[in-house]
Amino acid sequence: MTSFLAGLGLQASLIVAIGPQNAFVLRQGLRREHAGAVVALCVAADAALIAAGAAGLSAAVRLHAAVLAAVTWASVAAVGGYGLAALARAVRPVALAAGPDVRLDRRGALLRAAAFTFLNPHVYLDALLLVGAVAAAQPAGGAAPFVLGAAAASAAWFTGLALFAQLLAPVLARPAAWRALDLATGAVMCALAVRLAVAAG
Repeated sequence: MTSFLAGLGLQASLIVAIGPQNAFVLRQGLRREHAGAVVALCVAADAALIAAGAAGLSAAVRLHAAVLAAVTWASVAAVGGYGLAALARAVRPVALAAGPDVRLDRRGALLRAAAFTFLNPHVYLDALLLVGAVAAAQPAGGAAPFVLGAAAASAAWFTGLALFAQLLAPVLARPAAWRALDLATGAVMCALAVRLAVAAG
């Protein structure tokens, strides 16, 4: 359960960052336009990338104990860096916009969602390297629950963003809301970095 919650918390901290993918999901939710298909694609992509990252790093960790230390300290640096970046964003928050008023068919919506997902270099840093590295550094038997927790965070966020877009839009349009979110995100990620460092030390 601890690994599941750790995965849930880390992925939740990463996924709420303002970006084109979140803006597009919000747009589709606001328009009630193929939102379910877009959410399914985003969730499946996150889960697949996280699982691939965890599987590859876990294999390396099993072969070389030194890799575990390297992966763990790289995770400490990455998570801590993200946490500090979130705290820095809180100083100058911005709003999340829904994007231009252009109607899309299902194929067009899925292609655009795929582009926002797979053409964003941060998705590989986050899902494949960062989340996968932290998953690989979990205690024995903890990688799978960690990945499930991370996937659950993606599913909850994207589904909630699409389903409650009409209610969320006025809130997400206020920079003050993102200031509070970034402050919480920064605190969670910095705490996780400290926890990983203590475990590695």
